[in-house]
Amino acid sequence: MRQDEYLSTRRAGKSRGARYLKANGMLTHHMVESDRQEILQALKRGSDALREALAGVDEDLAIWKPSPGRWSILECVEHLAVSEKFLMSRLREARRSDHPHGSRLRETTILDRGADRTRPAESPEVGRPNGRFQNLNQALSCFDLVRTETVCFVEDFRDDLRLWLTDHPLVSGPVNCYEMLLIIAVHPVRHAKQIAEIRTAVTSSDRQS
Repeated sequence: MRQDEYLSTRRAGKSRGARYLKANGMLTHHMVESDRQEILQALKRGSDALREALAGVDEDLAIWKPSPGRWSILECVEHLAVSEKFLMSRLREARRSDHPHGSRLRETTILDRGADRTRPAESPEVGRPNGRFQNLNQALSCFDLVRTETVCFVEDFRDDLRLWLTDHPLVSGPVNCYEMLLIIAVHPVRHAKQIAEIRTAVTSSDRQS
C-alpha cells in the first residue's frame, strides 16, 4: 500500500478507514505525537530561517550572482520550491515495510549534514533552477504552498513514518519517511546560509567598486 492510498483511506472516514487498516494489519504501529511535533517544529525552523535570510532582499539583489556558475538568491528559492515538491511526490509513493528502518543516530546525522554548508552537495537535475519564476515573490509563494502541503501531510498522517520506505536521489538505499521529512525540514536552513553568503558577497563587491 502506498502513502497516497493510505491517506485516501484516512480521508474516507475514521470508522471505514480503521476497519480497512485493521484488516490489512496496519494498526499495529502509530506515529508517536512527540515525533510529529519534532517534525513540525523542524519544518517551522526551516521556514523561519528562510524568511529571516530573505528579509530586505529586493528584486535586483535576488537575481545577483556572486560569480558565473553560482546561484542567485532567486535560484536558491526556486531550488527549494521544486525540490520539496519532488520529495513530497516521493513521500506519496512510499510503501510500508514490516518493521521500522533507520536509527536516531542516522536522523541526527541527517540534520547535522543537511545544514552543513562546508559539505558540498550537488543538486540532482530535478531540483536545479532553470528560470521557472519571474521574480522572488513567485518563487517564495510556490515554496510556501508546497511547505503548507508538507505540514498538512505530517498533521494528517497517523502511522509510524519509520515503517514507510521511499528513495532520495542523493541517498543510496531506502529512506524512511521520517528521515525524508527531516531532509525536507532542514533543506531551507542550508540555503538560508547560502543566501547569507550571497548577501555578504554583494556587500564586499559594492565596497570594492
